[in-house]
Amino acid sequence: MSDQIIGLHDWFATPPGRYLLAWERAQLDLAVADIFGFHALQLGLPGLDALAANRMQHRWLATHSPTPGAAIVTDFSALPFPASSLDLVVLPHSLELTSDPHTTLREVERVLVPEGRVVICGLNPASLWGLRQRRAHLYHRLGFGHMFLPEAGEFIGYWRLRDWLRLLGFEVEIGRFGCYRPALSIDKWLQRFEWMDRAGERWWPILGAVYFLVAVKRVRGMTLLNPTWNTPRVLATAPVSVANSVILTRAEALNDKNNLEF
Repeated sequence: MSDQIIGLHDWFATPPGRYLLAWERAQLDLAVADIFGFHALQLGLPGLDALAANRMQHRWLATHSPTPGAAIVTDFSALPFPASSLDLVVLPHSLELTSDPHTTLREVERVLVPEGRVVICGLNPASLWGLRQRRAHLYHRLGFGHMFLPEAGEFIGYWRLRDWLRLLGFEVEIGRFGCYRPALSIDKWLQRFEWMDRAGERWWPILGAVYFLVAVKRVRGMTLLNPTWNTPRVLATAPVSVANSVILTRAEALNDKNNLEF
């Protein structure tokens, strides 16, 4: 697992890695700045401070192995937090690096409070970058060529991830794609295709090299109870009590007696 993480970190220092990281940082800053609560957690990728724009009082970084800046070293599929204790969990490529993404998502659902949010970044296999990676993987197996993207874990498709989240009770609030430039390793050529970012958002929006997703944990079947002080109103047609009936009968008899004496 550590070799996979080192490979990904090295790749983020390349021109396409810096390009992708800049886009993700901008999306994260916009999203987490408006998420409020008390406790936030980032799983993995210490090179990207995903919680920099968040204002929660307690923010932690958890990694698989001892890393500078990490407050927690843990297995992502067994988080050391009680149920319903975190308001925000960010997974920047964490599902791609873990050996069991299903269990990791279930752990995230467990530790999030109701209406808590999860933020996920992932490489899109249905993109120009994903296509080049599949071709490079085939050539690499034949003994020549090199991988364009880091060979770390399994890339998870956007729609597949949405299905996983829905089964766990999450509702997707934000879903977008980015980085539409070709799979090029030279910074000069990447800059020349800057116009493709604007064109891609309009003409082929789901084919970006990376996706960004924000989902909220919904709790179904909750019932609101009426306050105890909200007593029901007395109907005007309600029967009169026996005591009141006796008083009225005596008053009528007294009036009849006075009328007779008059």
